[in-house]
Amino acid sequence: MDQLSQTFSALADPTRRAILARLATGAATVGDLAEPFDMSLPAVSRHLKVLTEAGLIGRSTEAQWRRCSLRGEGFRAAAAWMEIYRRFWEQQFDQLDAFLKRTDPKPSKGKRNARRKP
Repeated sequence: MDQLSQTFSALADPTRRAILARLATGAATVGDLAEPFDMSLPAVSRHLKVLTEAGLIGRSTEAQWRRCSLRGEGFRAAAAWMEIYRRFWEQQFDQLDAFLKRTDPKPSKGKRNARRKP
């Protein structure tokens, strides 16, 4: 599987996205990451393995603790891919804005003056 597909596959799961959201606030142990989920520690470990293989998190060992942290470079390919489409949509919205400005009906001077008369 190519890197971009692996990244989006990892991001497709809501549990993995929740883990990434937690790691966005700082590094955490596997136990800390598992705490909010109603699943076994091995199940959380499988999610962490997917995130690690996708390059989205890094794992390190400190004494008996396994710490996880975000790896920004893992998001780079996905962000670059999405940037193409962000620019596309921005151009589409700019074109829509220009069209709406061109076709905006302006009130005629006669109508404005008619409203001001008592």
